[in-house]
Amino acid sequence: MMLGKSSMDLYHLLLLHRILRRPHTTVIGYENHNKLAWVQRMAQATEPEEAPLALSVISDGVSASTTLASLCIALASLIGAWVSSSAPAAVTSSGGTSDATAKYAWLLACFLASFTCFVQSAGCYVHTSFQISALGSDAPASHLQRAVHRGGGFWASGFRPLYLATALLVWVVFGPAAMLACTVLTVAVLYLLDSNSVPPHHHQLTPGGKGLSLTTARSIIIAS
Repeated sequence: MMLGKSSMDLYHLLLLHRILRRPHTTVIGYENHNKLAWVQRMAQATEPEEAPLALSVISDGVSASTTLASLCIALASLIGAWVSSSAPAAVTSSGGTSDATAKYAWLLACFLASFTCFVQSAGCYVHTSFQISALGSDAPASHLQRAVHRGGGFWASGFRPLYLATALLVWVVFGPAAMLACTVLTVAVLYLLDSNSVPPHHHQLTPGGKGLSLTTARSIIIAS
């Protein structure tokens, strides 16, 4: 079990290094680049009819985050109830905890971690909606940029414990050897899905807008 978890942790450490050093080679970095352009465009908007369009985009993020958060907390509650009902039988004669309890505890931790990330993502997007509703005012564009960036970061982070939970479910049903095979397969698939070969597009925004430049916005988000 620890070997499979270690391989998953090592992969995500390497992915984090790529995001920080070579973001254009990852899907997350590519999406962040496009989000920067979108945020700058929205920060430049002064027309009243543009605010509802931006709010509809953010509301989709809020809805998706809350739906996944509800699903994660429901699964965590189900596992917690199952562990509580089987707690007396899960203790061995020596007073130690059985392997089954450890498996369910790991699953519970994964779903709770995902729930926390998705709730934080929804909170960041809600804060973004407040900032967008003030388009055309003197509100700092950096606040909107940080909120969108953090919302997307929590959204991406919320899926990672679910991948580990999938491998743990295989462990519960089929044993540790199947979990190791599932983990290796998951890491290989994630490597393909997280890799990006499309060069970032240099968005040409309206000259004279009030938003920050992409270079300035990128430095603000990295600093945050």
